[in-house]
Amino acid sequence: MKAFVVDRYGRKNGVRAGEMPVPEIREDDVLIEIHAASVNPLDSKIRDGEFKLILPYRLPLILGNDLAGVVARVGSRVRQFTPGDEVYARPPKDRIGAFAEFIAIKEDAVALKPKTLSMEEAASIPLVGLTAWQALIGRGQLKKGQKVLIHAGSGGVGTFAIQLAKHLVATTASAANAELMKQLGADIVIDYKKDDFSAVLKDFDVVLDTQGGNTLERSLRVLKPGGKLIGIAGPPDPDFAKQMGAPWFLKTAMRFLSYRIRKAAKRHDVSYSFLFMRADGEQLGGIAALIEAGAIRPVIDRIFPFGSTGEALAYVETGRTKGKVVIKIR
Repeated sequence: MKAFVVDRYGRKNGVRAGEMPVPEIREDDVLIEIHAASVNPLDSKIRDGEFKLILPYRLPLILGNDLAGVVARVGSRVRQFTPGDEVYARPPKDRIGAFAEFIAIKEDAVALKPKTLSMEEAASIPLVGLTAWQALIGRGQLKKGQKVLIHAGSGGVGTFAIQLAKHLVATTASAANAELMKQLGADIVIDYKKDDFSAVLKDFDVVLDTQGGNTLERSLRVLKPGGKLIGIAGPPDPDFAKQMGAPWFLKTAMRFLSYRIRKAAKRHDVSYSFLFMRADGEQLGGIAALIEAGAIRPVIDRIFPFGSTGEALAYVETGRTKGKVVIKIR
């Protein structure tokens, strides 16, 4: 099958188009013929080797972290899906590979594709949808009437998270994207090029940070006592190290890397946690129901042909996308 592959870590090495074997399926796997995949900043970080200590992939590696397609074959113990089903998925972190014509995924990471969406639209949802769901509903335990700040509201995670929150949403974006943010449900849009959000906003229950660095630290100031700062750009914290069963030296490193932000959070009487989204077919089913009910719609910036996967990665790396970038594979 055709695929886009990383042979060696590093930005300069890029990805190459090549032939790879169609994956074999285990008894609890579904083999999916991929029709579309979406591109995420995570793909570039994996390619560059930023996660090689946390996610020790065997090279050559097929990139790609979410997809939509048709079930081609199922393992002997699979009960939820049959060949011909239209599905979408975020593969488990140790079995990525959506930039290809086929992928084998464990049944419990897969869900039926929302009927109202095209393959390209559905492929844009899994990673950002699960990230927003697990951050706001799982970790943030967002309730009706609470206030949540979502950074980079015009990005892939942001455009989904704004719609999911729906209670009272503030978001940071550029002035050029303000109208889109309001269409998606944001009540307040801060122009990050002109205004300091930490001087304008206060008494928020939850902040979802997609930026890290200085933005992460300034986010502490907008939270009320007991508020929650959830970061998906790092730094990883000791709880994350524990969840992934990291060896002692990685646990020590993560404790050190997150010490400053955890200490600052404690000083503000709030909490900080790092979220690395996990695959979950049941949650994708819940997201599909919201989409079919019209509560959430995909936001797609551009669709690239499969042969231009390298260009799609480069476009996402500019950091200027509005919503998701998708690769049409079939």
